[in-house]
Amino acid sequence: MLVKVENAGKNIVQLEIEVEAEKFEQGLQKAFAKNAKKFNIPGFRRGKAPRSLVERYYGEHVLYEDAINEVCPEAYEKAVEENDIHPVDRPEIDIKQIGKGKSLIFTATVTVKPDVELGEYKGVEVEKSTAVVTDDDVEKELERVRERNSRLVTVEDRPAASGDIVTIDFEGSIGGEAFEGGKGTDYELALGSGTFIPGFEDQLIGVAKGEEKEVNVTFPEDYHSKDLAGKEAVFKVTVKEIRFRELPNLDDEFAKDVSEFDTLEEYKADLRKKLLERAEHMAQHENEDKVVAKVVENATVDIPPVMIEKQIDNLVYDFRMRLMYQGLDLEKYLEIMGMDMKTFRDQFSKRAEQEVKTQLVLEKISQVESIVPTDEETDAEIKKLAENYRQSEEEFRQHLRPDDIEYIRSTLVTRKTVDFLLENAKLI
Repeated sequence: MLVKVENAGKNIVQLEIEVEAEKFEQGLQKAFAKNAKKFNIPGFRRGKAPRSLVERYYGEHVLYEDAINEVCPEAYEKAVEENDIHPVDRPEIDIKQIGKGKSLIFTATVTVKPDVELGEYKGVEVEKSTAVVTDDDVEKELERVRERNSRLVTVEDRPAASGDIVTIDFEGSIGGEAFEGGKGTDYELALGSGTFIPGFEDQLIGVAKGEEKEVNVTFPEDYHSKDLAGKEAVFKVTVKEIRFRELPNLDDEFAKDVSEFDTLEEYKADLRKKLLERAEHMAQHENEDKVVAKVVENATVDIPPVMIEKQIDNLVYDFRMRLMYQGLDLEKYLEIMGMDMKTFRDQFSKRAEQEVKTQLVLEKISQVESIVPTDEETDAEIKKLAENYRQSEEEFRQHLRPDDIEYIRSTLVTRKTVDFLLENAKLI
């Protein structure tokens, strides 16, 4: 197989690949074997006519398309590997020569991974993030624990107040006409939470259980539904139940109930320790992000648009999956938001470009600095993943394909490269 490589533009390479006549003949024979039963030749049962007769009856070209599909992908992959080319998109194939007894010549034009011009990446200066935990942080965490361990108590002797949770039936109308999504039954609403239309919750303060209230509101101009944005609405609301959240006392008994400690002071000390560990973890990530962002900013790379589009595809897919976990679909979400797919995708453009550039820069640094994971590090990562999936290491390895191993090693390379940059940075 002969291969010629030419630059065909910015980040575009054209390969001219010549496949030997014998190899193309094998492709023709495979194409015939796959399609033999499709040919209807007078005097022969389907699939029994010889290839030479089929080619005379239908024309020699009848097998070309399938033969090309048999031969070209393998030849292209081999040419790419042998010439150390890194495509980022599917190639555009153009047949230059084809014929029985002839070598197959075709060109493959493909977008390739761009070159990265590194700027300063060792010793970059960034403002250091540090872990700080205050008494106020500990008290706020205590309040969150109290909230989780609170109980709801039904109110019978007073009207609703801010902070109460009311159960309501409501039906809204605009100009006397009901609208979609404006009706609800047994809806639980925390007064003062700001989860409903502005002004709605405030008008329920002072309403007693069993009482009906007419609530007048105006939808915000930036409301997600364009049909309702800026319009005045009237809701007929019935308060069916009022409850308030009763918090436990902060004392030693509370500490015993929610932890393994006997006193509140011991529990608070443990909370502070855990908050500090969390803050240190966050500070570490913030420092990593700052250093990487600075290194990426210092680098220059001309990213092919197709790489950005592919990353947008990934981000849209992730968003779609998150919606599905919430019982929604992307098309319905776009309808509610009054947005088309192009506008939605455009929102991810800058983020996608930054993520692609970051990955390219980190890859370049790992190459320049010869950063690779050791076998021991790879084995340790596989063992950790097996534990996360609650499988034995042996069982987990049985399901790993070569691509999976390569992905694990690639992830380790990125992690080690970020560690390298942080170790060599100046945190001010």
